Amino acid sequence: MASMITNYKCPACTGPLHFVGASGRLECDYCGSTYDVKEIEALQARDEQKAEAAFQQQEARAEAAQAAQDGTGETWDTSSLGGSWGAEAAGMKVYNCPSCGAELLCDATTAATSCPYCGNTTIVPGQLGGAMKPDFVLPFRLDKKAAVEALKKHYQGKRFLPKAFADQNHIEEIQGVYVPFWLFDADADGVADFEATRSITRREGSYQVTTTEHFNVHRAGQLSFAKVPVDASTRMPDEHMDSIEPYDYSDLKPFSTAYLPGFLADKYDVSAEDSAPRADERCETSALNALASTVTGYETCLPLGHSVRLRRGKVHYALMPVWMLNTQWNGQSFLFAMNGQTGKLVGDLPVDKGRYWKTFASIALPVAAAVAALLMFI
Repeated sequence: MASMITNYKCPACTGPLHFVGASGRLECDYCGSTYDVKEIEALQARDEQKAEAAFQQQEARAEAAQAAQDGTGETWDTSSLGGSWGAEAAGMKVYNCPSCGAELLCDATTAATSCPYCGNTTIVPGQLGGAMKPDFVLPFRLDKKAAVEALKKHYQGKRFLPKAFADQNHIEEIQGVYVPFWLFDADADGVADFEATRSITRREGSYQVTTTEHFNVHRAGQLSFAKVPVDASTRMPDEHMDSIEPYDYSDLKPFSTAYLPGFLADKYDVSAEDSAPRADERCETSALNALASTVTGYETCLPLGHSVRLRRGKVHYALMPVWMLNTQWNGQSFLFAMNGQTGKLVGDLPVDKGRYWKTFASIALPVAAAVAALLMFI
């Protein structure tokens, strides 16, 4: 005859619990904690729910992966992407950077003196060919003067910044670049479960008693996404582009070469298909964050499990405005990037260690001498 043995672990130390008839409670021999039977049963039920939710989530991902492998899964619709440049290619120039491989487009009146990505001054003219024409362009709202002032402000107060960064002539080398992006449209059906708690503290004689209530919270909903951005250039670090987002799409225009004079435009080198996993991730994360934001009125909220089904829609090709400046220092590249529409900026800065230690010595040595002199009279 089959038998079933149930073992409960102590929530405090994970030691085994056993029932004590005298007290009518489950007790732990290791840490001495005691628990009501219903309390432990509730904890066990929550653990089982977590395990089941994790299993269902794993199964859903496995099914989605299998569907994609079999070719039956829903993919992004790239049918609306623009065609080739056609006759407009005659009025365009291409510059190729032999250092980092960047291929930059511009109109016939714009000259590229250096690569905005790596700072290389050797830019080789070439012919435009085999490129896809963008669907949209977001024009620059901030001019070069605004970008230079923002960069100066970014450098302000940085006493140990190398002179190569703060040099006026170098700052003036900042360039406006249209960075290529894929924009993804999608609808999401999301389901998520959370474990939430709420505590109440009260006085009982000379004791302060805290009662914690546990809640299983379920959320489900639909969310539509329009033009989720994923940058399509391997040369532009994703963390830089994420940092200067978002862009205001109300200014998005159908692409025209009229927006290019005076600026460079990078060609995409990451396909829409290769960018799709990042679009999926951004849509899923946004959907789950939206569901979690509706769980209010609790002190804690922990996710138990979730499932998001994406209905993938159209993909668009667009150019986004970025002011860029690359600086080389001690064999390292430092990239400054600013949103050409909103002015939001990001940029890592080095420290001139020589200037730092000189300043440190000028302060530390007199202080040390004063302390030594004081100690002589003690």
